[in-house]
Amino acid sequence: MEATPVPALACCGERFSYENGYLKNQHFNYFCTHLFMTLEQEIQKRRTFGIISHPDAGKTTLTEKLLLFGGAIQKAGAVKSSKIKDHARSDWMEIEKQRGISVATSVMGFNYKDIKINLLDTPGHQDFAEDTYRTLTAVDSVIMVIDCVKGVEQQTEKLMEVCRMRSTPVICFINKLDREGRDPFELLDEIEEKLNIKVRPLSWPINMGKGFRGVYSLYEKSVHLFTPSKVTVEEGVEIKDIDSSQLDELVGESNARQLRHDVELIEGVYPEFNVDDYLEGKVAPVFFGSAVNNFGVKELLDTFIRIAPPPINRATTLRVVEPDEKKFSGFVFKIHANMDPKHRNRIAFLRICSGKFERGSNYFHVRQDKSIRFSNATAFMAQDRETIDEAWPGDIVGIFDTGNLKIGDTLTEGEKLIYTGIPSFSPEIFKEVQNLDAMKTKQLEKGLLQLMEEGVAQLFTYELGNKKVVGVVGALQFEVIQFRLKNEYSASVQFVSQNIYKACWISSKDPKKLDEFIASKQRHIARDKDGKLVFMAESKGWLQMVQENFPDIQFHFTSEFND
Repeated sequence: MEATPVPALACCGERFSYENGYLKNQHFNYFCTHLFMTLEQEIQKRRTFGIISHPDAGKTTLTEKLLLFGGAIQKAGAVKSSKIKDHARSDWMEIEKQRGISVATSVMGFNYKDIKINLLDTPGHQDFAEDTYRTLTAVDSVIMVIDCVKGVEQQTEKLMEVCRMRSTPVICFINKLDREGRDPFELLDEIEEKLNIKVRPLSWPINMGKGFRGVYSLYEKSVHLFTPSKVTVEEGVEIKDIDSSQLDELVGESNARQLRHDVELIEGVYPEFNVDDYLEGKVAPVFFGSAVNNFGVKELLDTFIRIAPPPINRATTLRVVEPDEKKFSGFVFKIHANMDPKHRNRIAFLRICSGKFERGSNYFHVRQDKSIRFSNATAFMAQDRETIDEAWPGDIVGIFDTGNLKIGDTLTEGEKLIYTGIPSFSPEIFKEVQNLDAMKTKQLEKGLLQLMEEGVAQLFTYELGNKKVVGVVGALQFEVIQFRLKNEYSASVQFVSQNIYKACWISSKDPKKLDEFIASKQRHIARDKDGKLVFMAESKGWLQMVQENFPDIQFHFTSEFND
């Protein structure tokens, strides 16, 4: 029999026949089929999603409870209990612990009912929206947390716009039912109106606040009772028949009567839940609960693993890449330095999009047009990590990097495609960086470079005088930069406000015209961290006048443009 030129291999304990050191054809075919089946199986087992919300809606608390159900942590209530000194597992940076807010995306992986869940907890504060927007490019679906007292808030609306642009499937979790909140039907109407998406409740609260008794699962047709002050994981009491007299005994006649009335109204007003509509981003299933009390979280998680999409296909500059393609590809959506304060390290977060990632393999860095070997690869549980040998589509891998990788970079097995859709934003606030310790100039330079490459902010260095100006979306970012420069790089700085309206990247098809423009506006010309020319406009009116006076110059409000 003719031999297929594939090196001798063994797989899954199978005994393969060889001819002259090569697999026979039938065994080669079996081997390829096995590999393909493994890839398909690994893809179907994965769910990669992000948790988003307005600040203080309970997003990080929900994250902790999902980890608890997944067995990734053993202790609940760490966020709210004053007796427990542990901080929320996903908020690992020191400044996050001090302020009680999330300022960086955390990546966590855990298993639940034979499903590998990759959870990305994002910053809720609007000043750190850029990190959240970039993270949304790396997930396949989203859980949006809404405070039942405050309803839909401004940051929630902005985040939903990003989800809508990508048709990302969204599940809503209306939180804090243990507090006196707004009418559930009113909340549903507000979600549809403000977030511009149809909703379909899959669970329903039985009263709320002090009278909160539990939720009814419309998806499973069962009741789960709430016990106040319980923060341990407990199975709810299930009642399969909503008309059962046992319901009256457990929640009271008034609550039971109201629940039956509400369920009848829901079934009459809202169409039957359609999974395909959810997957296309047309309808958002809604759950109710109290994350701090672990209530309603299990129902949410159980339904999520059934309906949420496995890894999806993704667009590139050349074509759409399917996750079940055999060749590996992925993109960097986040970079973080000094995750371990004891070791100066820089980690790039890589979303696997197709094929199988193998530690120690050489992969093609498309932007640099060269092959790079990645000998260290890790999986994350917040700040904890473990070395992994392989990863599959949907997984988030941490790669130790010496400065080769940037946000938006694509890695492949040789194909020169680039994943698209990584958003870039123009800064809104500008301040000059002033070094308070001349002896720490090198530390400051290194710290600024690494923080900018993480995407924390944008750095502009003026051509004249070497003045350095940091541009951010929100003012709180300056506090984070100052804190991290001091604690991670021993560099002390202060920020001085600048009279700058907009940073505009400039280009021209006529090099001579560009040189003339630079010469005439030299005081206002800077370069970004990548060396691209930037015009620092002081006012909107002045920018418009300059644009009119120099028609051969193109002004760009994002750094991503074709030269």
